[in-house]
Amino acid sequence: MKPLFQTIVVAVSGSEASISASKYAIVLAKQYRCRLVAVNVVDTATLKELLLSRIFVEDESFEYERSLEENGQRYLNYIEELAGRKGVAVEKVMRKGAVFSEIINVAEEREADLIILGGFEEKGGTRDVLSRQRRDILLHAKCSILVVKEPDVEFLYRKA
Repeated sequence: MKPLFQTIVVAVSGSEASISASKYAIVLAKQYRCRLVAVNVVDTATLKELLLSRIFVEDESFEYERSLEENGQRYLNYIEELAGRKGVAVEKVMRKGAVFSEIINVAEEREADLIILGGFEEKGGTRDVLSRQRRDILLHAKCSILVVKEPDVEFLYRKA
């Protein structure tokens, strides 16, 4: 019988919820001795919508996209640092496009057994966008999905 988890994909956005999900994923990867893939997606699909609706002009869109890429790389490096502290190797993946489809694409490409997402945050306007993205991941992913709502993630991470 194959192990329950061989490859775990965690979605990293830099939010508190995604950092908690990443710590949870690190603990699981260590316990199950499996591969961990951290994915950050620059949401160019939403940027294109903002550009088309004239909320952004092209220069603003380009600058904002570049800023999102830099932040995404910083988030991935932070997750790599957290994983390294626990002796867990992590593959960092940066993608551009629609968040839900890129997360699913990475999971399928890596033959993931599990996608880990952060719990839902109640922060204004981003809540609706994030909820839609999570719903789309839940609907279209071919592997299991775990939404981390564990209140003691920090304790679990420190203990691991």
